[in-house]
Amino acid sequence: MFWEKKTRPVAEPPTFRPIEVPPPPPEVETIMTEPKPKLANPSVAGSAHTILGRTVLAHGQLAANEDLLIEGQFDGTINLEDHCLTVGTEGHVKAEIRARQVVILGSVTGNVAAREKVEIRRTGHVVGDLIAGTVAIEEGAYFKGSIDIARENESSVASEVAASSALSSSA
Repeated sequence: MFWEKKTRPVAEPPTFRPIEVPPPPPEVETIMTEPKPKLANPSVAGSAHTILGRTVLAHGQLAANEDLLIEGQFDGTINLEDHCLTVGTEGHVKAEIRARQVVILGSVTGNVAAREKVEIRRTGHVVGDLIAGTVAIEEGAYFKGSIDIARENESSVASEVAASSALSSSA
């Protein structure tokens, strides 16, 4: 018996074509910045917000129609009825605060009224009274004051009771 050697055709080695590399983009100066702090709970994704930086020192009345992050110092009153106030870890606020929601990572001295929620995170330090629909105090946070859980129904019931007592006293 003869063994017949079968040969396979050898494929030609692949041909390599040079890859066209696009030219590098014009030089762009890279600026190193700290990452932007994120607002704790923005009202609407992509909504406008303002940041008072670490070097900002402000006094007076502050009102806005957007979310606010305070990393600097503020003394006065803050009114953000339909928006969120976040006091950052570097923030120091001495103010009467009214907002839809308040998140405290820094220091606040003064009364805080939030229609929805007040959150005091573990790095937070608060001296003052809280009035809110919900209050959350993380373990490790400092809080000295009183808490009043405000229910929407209670305020409407209280105004109805006041109105009915005024009617009955006038009759």
